Amino acid sequence: MTETTVVGACPHDCPDTCSMLITVEDGRATAVRGNPDHPFTRGGLCVKVNNYQDRVYSPDRVLHPLRRSGPKGSGRFARISWDEALDEIKRRWTAIIDEHGPAAILPYSYLGTEGILNGLNVGDPFFNKLGATISERTFCDSGSCTAYFMTIGPTPGVDPEAFRYSKYIVLWACNTMSTNLHHWPFIAEAQAQGAKVVVIDPVRTRTAKKADWHIPIRPGTDAALALGMINVIIEEDLVDHDYVADYTLGYDELKQRAADYPVDKVAAITGIPAEDIRTLAREFATTNPAVVRIGVAIERHAGGGQTVRAVACLPALTGAWRHVGGGILQLPIWAFPMDWGKLLRPDLQTPGTRVLNQWRLGPALVGEMDLDPPIKSLFVYNSNPAVVAPEQGKLLRGLAREDLFTVVSEHFITDTAQYADIILPATTQLEQEDIMFSWGHLYLSFNNKAIEPLGEAVPNTELFRRLAATMGFDDPFFQRSDARMIEEALDWSSPALGGIGLDKLRETGYARLNVGAPETYAPHREGNFLTPSGKCEFKASMAENGNFVLSLFRQGSEEFQSGEPVDPLPHYIPPNESPATNPALAKRYPLNLMSPKSHAFMNSSYGNMPQQLHHAGEQALMLSPADARDRNIGDGMPVIVSNDRGSFQAVARVDEDVMPGVVVAPLGYWRKLSRGEATVQAVNSGAYADLGNAPTFSDNLVEVAPVAAVQAAE
Repeated sequence: MTETTVVGACPHDCPDTCSMLITVEDGRATAVRGNPDHPFTRGGLCVKVNNYQDRVYSPDRVLHPLRRSGPKGSGRFARISWDEALDEIKRRWTAIIDEHGPAAILPYSYLGTEGILNGLNVGDPFFNKLGATISERTFCDSGSCTAYFMTIGPTPGVDPEAFRYSKYIVLWACNTMSTNLHHWPFIAEAQAQGAKVVVIDPVRTRTAKKADWHIPIRPGTDAALALGMINVIIEEDLVDHDYVADYTLGYDELKQRAADYPVDKVAAITGIPAEDIRTLAREFATTNPAVVRIGVAIERHAGGGQTVRAVACLPALTGAWRHVGGGILQLPIWAFPMDWGKLLRPDLQTPGTRVLNQWRLGPALVGEMDLDPPIKSLFVYNSNPAVVAPEQGKLLRGLAREDLFTVVSEHFITDTAQYADIILPATTQLEQEDIMFSWGHLYLSFNNKAIEPLGEAVPNTELFRRLAATMGFDDPFFQRSDARMIEEALDWSSPALGGIGLDKLRETGYARLNVGAPETYAPHREGNFLTPSGKCEFKASMAENGNFVLSLFRQGSEEFQSGEPVDPLPHYIPPNESPATNPALAKRYPLNLMSPKSHAFMNSSYGNMPQQLHHAGEQALMLSPADARDRNIGDGMPVIVSNDRGSFQAVARVDEDVMPGVVVAPLGYWRKLSRGEATVQAVNSGAYADLGNAPTFSDNLVEVAPVAAVQAAE
């Protein structure tokens, strides 16, 4: 027996981007484990991927091209060859283009893999050349990034490893223990040295239970809290006036705006006692280094963008940026010198090509958006919209259209692939080579191919090489090897990559960017913010100009033009749906539903895997004892969660960890494995947040009732 160890990297849409060691015996992967030498991974993997080899060798893997052999949605398929699959794609697309034009074809992808080669942008050049509708991707962090850029620019912010030097740590809408696990040891180290850890979240999460102080907050009211903190800091003269004078813009205007948010008013909005708001503001301002870690969830309500604007002002107001371990952490991805032009190829677009946001897929497919031409073909890779997109009922009706030619590249027959006409087999991370950035640390990672692809599975890079050849694209760009793509994906002349060579990177699997050591890294000690002014802009010049750079979020385009004026100062925008803002709706649907990331799934990935399902249990709904009593709901009782958009079933988990008036159902469960064949996305709204066309997962009112009571009433 020949045993080798291959250095790889976790492929998933997770801030940790772990370095993995894969044990290979006679060409078969037998185990995966965390790399003990990696300073962030530290030898451990999470429950999502610690048995990744079981995903690779699952008996349910799609290993050959398949053609639908039954009605749409039946899940009945027959094996075909790659040549047959590609011929059918060309025939159907050619007919669609001849009759409707290429904009009738819609690509749909996200971060099913986070690799630079095989991830978010791998298909963009092909679809730009084809002339397909541009797919705007704003599921995650688009509103947050827009607001962050407006305030401090695309800075990596605080080094995650520097949290060990922090003295006051605020984890805001961030369940670190479930969604950023490998960051926790740095926080725990600071905590052991006397740092205070504060969690702001409507739910007493796993992370909140480890914190020194959990502050429950009404969903969607975070901007009011941040502005209330700013009010206290200014009124009590806890401002670092020298830092503000030297390195910020708009202080006088911010002071005037914050005066609109006195503590008593903020307490009434947020449900947080006034004295707690004062204490939080005072402690944050006077305990340096102080740092805020914001999670993805912070943007997921009507005013999510302005929430990030307000929170991002805090460290400059108090001078926290002066210190190692002081400031704010959003996405360190901005430190990676990507060559986005080579990855996206916006120059291949036809001017005026239609843009469609992925968030609106359901309405688009059922004809609610009056599209000309209508969507006649859908090509899905790295995503499972039937489970992750809102307005699930509309989406499923659209996918069931006989005149919609749907192609899905996948590992499994997901809820989306079940409606496909053609399914193409995709490789897993162990079967492909890739290079990885991270949105949670400052290490560039290399994923070495550990085993040969199973069956006829191919990486996304090869998939689009084949599609380009099939459609007659003879530009050498479309036939580049993976090795060439790796060389072109990053700007290797950047100082951030100084001393990092590809050969060494392949060998070790990771290298820290050349941005300074964690113990000395304080990027904004003397300002140097990446805004137009070079300062932290309390009053955002980008808002006044109406331009927001969103290079990651619009497929094939580097700029998002705001069509409406944006207030340049942070402010509070109430939720779309809440008892305070929509009392008529709240009479019918009085509970605020949140659908956070699951501890055991990565979005919908692993929602079909036995170990992860065993860990997660079936779809649960957390609700407070008071709300359960009011509805005669007992722990473990099957319930129906409903609103005007739809309904889904879950098992009640009565728990004091959730605020009264709030219910929680984790995202990621598959429809076909769930009660009633519906998931939380059946009730989630398709409304946008205020900036960046961000989603509003946490801005939905529902009612909950026992299944037995509903059935008895029917």
